Amino acid sequence: MSHVPPPRAQQQAAESAASAAPEAVEPDPAAAGQATAGQAAAAATVVARGSGRPRSATRALAAALALGVIGASLVLLAAGKTWSHGTASFGGAALPVHAGGSQTTALPGALALVGLASLVAVFAVRRAARTVVSALLALSGLGTVATALARRDDRHALDEAAARATGLSRAAAEHVTVTAWPLVAAAGGVLLLAAGLLALGFGRHWPAMSGTGRYERGGRPAPAVRRAAPPVDPDRPEDLWKALDRGEDPTG
Repeated sequence: MSHVPPPRAQQQAAESAASAAPEAVEPDPAAAGQATAGQAAAAATVVARGSGRPRSATRALAAALALGVIGASLVLLAAGKTWSHGTASFGGAALPVHAGGSQTTALPGALALVGLASLVAVFAVRRAARTVVSALLALSGLGTVATALARRDDRHALDEAAARATGLSRAAAEHVTVTAWPLVAAAGGVLLLAAGLLALGFGRHWPAMSGTGRYERGGRPAPAVRRAAPPVDPDRPEDLWKALDRGEDPTG
């Protein structure tokens, strides 16, 4: 059976449709390269923005540690120094008396120890507990500043020192002079307060201490690795007994 050619009208319609079809657009290498470079630049910008927070958190961590340790050290140092001194009159003589920081008020030294413990505890807790501990660190610094400044001019401890020096039940110190150590304690409290504020602002990005190495990242205990049982030699009775102790079948 011979092949019948299509009518001429249909052939002309097919040729016109083929000529009217759009030509295939070849990819432009230069445009593709520019698009790839633009995507890479955008990705680099996103990475740079994302890495800014960990860097600032690391700097805040180092600053908080330094401020907390230095602040607590200053407060404890000032608590052992003389905050005020004067004289006590007894029999026409002026006896020198003085009062130390711990004698004037023991609260700044206690708050400094609380702040130091809170600074360590920040890395042992997470989430809401870390916020609470950071707030406690800041409050210990604020309390140290308020107490040191409020009790700076307190003469009660100096009057007690004058009474002990004169052997009287009550005496008043004269020519009282206040030293700069209360201000040093207040400065240490400011440093503790700054450390607490840094912990409140950046503490959620700081690492936490791991209690043991037995736990995985998700908080679940890692599966214990069981050692393979040694092969059982049927000619050695001790191997047979050890297999029985392990609950194994030595005949298998």
